[in-house]
Amino acid sequence: MKTTLPPDATAQLVPPLERANLAFAARYPGESGRRQPVHTVYGGGHLFRYDSAAKLGARALGALEQYAPDAAAFARALGLPGAQRLTEVPAEPAPQHTRPEADAQAARHEERAAWLAETVYARVLAKLRTEPVEDFRIDFEDGYGHRPDPEEDGHAAAAAAQVARGLMEGTLPPFIGIRIKPLTEETRSRAIRTLDVFLSTLLAEAGGALPPNFVITLPKVTVPEQIGFLADVLELLEPRLGLEPGSLHCELMIETPQAVLDGEGRSPLLRLAEAGRGRVIAAHFGTYDYTAACGITAAHQQMRHAACDFAKHMMQAAFAGTGIWLSDGSTAILPVPPHRAESAERPLTREQVEESRATVHRAWRLHYQDIQHSLVTGFYQGWDLHPAQLPTRYAAVYAFFLDGLDAAGERLRNFVGKAAQATLLGQVFDDAATGQGLLNFFLRAVNCGAVTEAEAAQRTGLTLEEVRGRSFMRISRNRRPV
Repeated sequence: MKTTLPPDATAQLVPPLERANLAFAARYPGESGRRQPVHTVYGGGHLFRYDSAAKLGARALGALEQYAPDAAAFARALGLPGAQRLTEVPAEPAPQHTRPEADAQAARHEERAAWLAETVYARVLAKLRTEPVEDFRIDFEDGYGHRPDPEEDGHAAAAAAQVARGLMEGTLPPFIGIRIKPLTEETRSRAIRTLDVFLSTLLAEAGGALPPNFVITLPKVTVPEQIGFLADVLELLEPRLGLEPGSLHCELMIETPQAVLDGEGRSPLLRLAEAGRGRVIAAHFGTYDYTAACGITAAHQQMRHAACDFAKHMMQAAFAGTGIWLSDGSTAILPVPPHRAESAERPLTREQVEESRATVHRAWRLHYQDIQHSLVTGFYQGWDLHPAQLPTRYAAVYAFFLDGLDAAGERLRNFVGKAAQATLLGQVFDDAATGQGLLNFFLRAVNCGAVTEAEAAQRTGLTLEEVRGRSFMRISRNRRPV
């Protein structure tokens, strides 16, 4: 083959490109494949107990049993299409001109909708009974407020002792952490003292052990120096507490406009995370602080506001490929009934019962729709404020993944079968860049409990080993014909 350049002509040009490529790969390593919690539940630091997760689960189950005692009632509350089929309402007679194929297709859609509603309800019940809370944040910021120093010291020590007990008794959720106050001039000293008291007490009570997946949440971040300061403090604490270097991780709360666009009109998001020198593992969006700071009135401060979508897309663009988890905010309208019976002798009237049910159902549907919006826009985690939100959290997540199983499974199965060659399936064209994304859909579905590994393997045609391997490139390489 005729060429112009000799083999060594570009040798001296390679080192700068190689350094740049390696630096890029180090900065953007891709998703870690670790399990990401689907939510964070937070509660005031003065309220946390070693069995808080179980108590929240019991309250969530109670709300579900009271206001949606079966799959049909839950489906109606959330607006799932399977509700009508589950209640066995007789269908209207089909018009005479309807084609048999159309009737059969409509029947299949109804059956699938009913299957989805029943499966979601069953898996929500199972989740609430076995692992109702995936992530809990012991809060010393908005959910706690400002208190005298001796009082906050005491609450920080007491909460830490409860975490140590939960660690020893196996009652903690799989992810847990503490949210300190912002590192502003007004609250910096209090934030660090609370963190010091909490960690010192926890490690002393737990024999030097940290709970798995422990994290420190830093709210209202505005400048990289705040994260750098926290990283410095953690470096000071670790050897004094007998921890390995890098053991303490943190997550940022993006809830100020200045964290999205700085004073020079640039996005500081990646610089904020990198100021943590490898300790930052997640970035959480703060819906209400952010919208308030943007001048949006209270009546319109909600998760699906365009201002929130803009900020969250900036977060996605900044953190794509870094392995940093993203979390959406919370739905502030809670599923709390307006009426409660004073005693067994004075029950609620029928009108009060119906009003309470309608109120809870409206809040559930709003929460469900907010979570669906988050999932569609690529945010797979969010914040929950009340135990009665746990049923809709899991329902939204499970419905999202279960509803997409067939299409994603067919695409991935077809794609892998062609050994990473571009394929045309129906009206959806896949190329090699989407292979890992399709696999990641199933990995997230397995991680959150929407499907089992065996179900993922069956839907995709992969082996369990291939699913657990988490690498599309490895799968396609092994399956490519020699």
